[in-house]
Amino acid sequence: MTDSAPAASAPSEGERHASWLELFFDLTAVAGVAQLAHLLHGGPGRTDVALYAVMFLAFWTGWMLFTVYGNVSGEEARTWTVLAGMFGMAVMAASVHGVREDRAGAFALAYILVRSLAGKAWERRGEYVPDLPITQLGLGLTPWIVSMWFDGTARYALWALGLAIDLAVMFSVSGARLAARVDAQYAREEARRRRASPKPVAALMDAPHLGERLGLFQLIVLGEAVAQVVAAASVVEWDAALYGVGVGAFLLLLLLWSLSLRHGAEGVPLLAWDVLPVRLVLPLHCFVAGSVAALAAALGDAVEYTDHPVPGSVRWLLCGSGAVYLAIAGVAAAGSGRARREVLLLVGPPLAVVLVAGAVARGAAAVQLVWLLVLAAAWPRVVVERLPRTPPTPPPTPQ
Repeated sequence: MTDSAPAASAPSEGERHASWLELFFDLTAVAGVAQLAHLLHGGPGRTDVALYAVMFLAFWTGWMLFTVYGNVSGEEARTWTVLAGMFGMAVMAASVHGVREDRAGAFALAYILVRSLAGKAWERRGEYVPDLPITQLGLGLTPWIVSMWFDGTARYALWALGLAIDLAVMFSVSGARLAARVDAQYAREEARRRRASPKPVAALMDAPHLGERLGLFQLIVLGEAVAQVVAAASVVEWDAALYGVGVGAFLLLLLLWSLSLRHGAEGVPLLAWDVLPVRLVLPLHCFVAGSVAALAAALGDAVEYTDHPVPGSVRWLLCGSGAVYLAIAGVAAAGSGRARREVLLLVGPPLAVVLVAGAVARGAAAVQLVWLLVLAAAWPRVVVERLPRTPPTPPPTPQ
């Protein structure tokens, strides 16, 4: 196998699906999501949740960059490039457990290398992605490099700053603006070199393939939630309250699967196909995945409190992650062209109930909170069936 060897090809007939190489790469997502969810076990505080949010966004960014690389490159994807990125992602995942002790530097270094490797892959191809401006604008990587000379809170703050810069770029730099920047940079370089060189060209993404890959990531996160509940239930006494929590958790995850993958697009609940630029869809996908992974950790902890009061930190994690999921669903519904009244009807009542429960439901047992979340997730699932469909038609469902 050489670096020039192509990735496993998609089927020759019909639409393209994830290759064996892409699915192998996704094993790092399985490991990474599991490790990141463990950051929230045992009654997390605000700093724990903040650190989780920063590290999840960093890990997801690395996964997304190589996912888009495979999406654009197709059969021309360099196998060793993808595998090198996979190794870097594995190091990031392995560093999560000891990030507060002595592995923060390893996590940051692995992220820097993953980002740099992804940038080199695009430079080698002589392309940039209009819908993914951070492939061309890497300013957000600078704080991560600086963080190598800091420790503790200062280091984490620099990580957050770098990711905030990337998010600002994603939300503010359109494809047209990026193309203008590339043209201006090319003109300056040509004037300085006084010789011709290949001009970077815009790369086009395969939308159905990307949608499938984003949906697969959401399945990985939902799978982690199943694993958390099963693992927790295997070591506690089985009684009526546990059965109630178990059935409720199953129904909750079933509803999230339905909202994200059957009544949503690209893993984002209530999103219609082809209505938002990819550069806006990707952050929404990240926030949804992060909220479900946090919910997975909370469900695992909640199993220990089936019929007696859940600690405040676990209650807030359950309700807070559910609230984030519903809020993103509302943003996606609005972005899909639904009227304000419809958006409020879809997510307003369940979002209000979940937030109030997180604030005042002191003394509530896990079985009560889990079934409250089931009802909150069931509301938009039922209501969306009774509202007019949004105009865009989804592509064929992956087989």
